[in-house]
Amino acid sequence: MTTKVEKSILVNVPVSVAYNQWTQFEDFPQFMSGVTSVKQVSDDRLEWVAEIAGVKRQWEAKVLQQIPDQKVSWAATSGATNAGEVRFEDVGGGQTSVHLTLEYEPEGIVEKVGDKLNVVGKQAEGDLERFKTFIESEGYATGAWRGSVNPGAPVGTPGLEDAQGSSGDSGKAGISGKVVGAAVGVAAAAGVAAVAANKTRSDDQEAQVQPVPTGTPTPAPASVVESEVVAPASPPGTTATVTRPGSEI
Repeated sequence: MTTKVEKSILVNVPVSVAYNQWTQFEDFPQFMSGVTSVKQVSDDRLEWVAEIAGVKRQWEAKVLQQIPDQKVSWAATSGATNAGEVRFEDVGGGQTSVHLTLEYEPEGIVEKVGDKLNVVGKQAEGDLERFKTFIESEGYATGAWRGSVNPGAPVGTPGLEDAQGSSGDSGKAGISGKVVGAAVGVAAAAGVAAVAANKTRSDDQEAQVQPVPTGTPTPAPASVVESEVVAPASPPGTTATVTRPGSEI
């Protein structure tokens, strides 16, 4: 089962400034939550490392197309399976619309539970908000790369079919799926134990209620409400937006 996320934000800088900043991939950890590092491997390849809630994910991505001031599209070639694009649109008045499309495949219990809670969607929205704050507070890009990748190629919005070389990291980077599953199992067991403890306390309190003589009103025993304890779900690893590496000018 795959998941697709689409988010947009309006930033108060010209399109060239927003685009130029996005090409500074090693700055991504400054505004992308959970991203540990982004390393340039070549002109069109990046290595990503992210860690969220103790789950470490890594992947390599290839830029499929990059057109200055318009778009950057990518697909993972190994590790965490994901693909997508970021589009930039000049809307006038010194403002730019930034639109992110991301498709990914959640792995393991933690990520699948987080997927149902729309954790990645909320994180992507937060990352765009932090990007907006970052670039607007500076007012200019910290660097730029104005080259192109496959500018004339008929590349649409990439999907997971473009990331067939990536089969997921299956826990190879950090906590394995079995360990994560065990952790969730332990948390669930703790929740069941807590419910059982509440039940036992309830039974003990009811057993301590003594009978009273006939004719005397019997007070209603204080009710003991059993609480359902649900094991917390850790958010999935993030597949932050993967874009094109470049050198500063």
